[in-house]
Amino acid sequence: MEAIKKQYIVDENNQRVAVQLDIGTYQKIEELLENYSLVQLMKENEGSETLDLPKAKAHYSRLKKAD
Repeated sequence: MEAIKKQYIVDENNQRVAVQLDIGTYQKIEELLENYSLVQLMKENEGSETLDLPKAKAHYSRLKKAD
């Protein structure tokens, strides 16, 4: 695993109050969190009722169209 390059932001008492990451590191963390969340959501819905294609099309055609 790659080390996270970070810089600390401190207050007037030299206490750490924030962390600054480069954009590449932030984007990797964001992608990992999104993927993890998606997997958890999928696990929660395992065994849930699914629609076949014709039923799904009928359902979506009945939904209110976005303006």
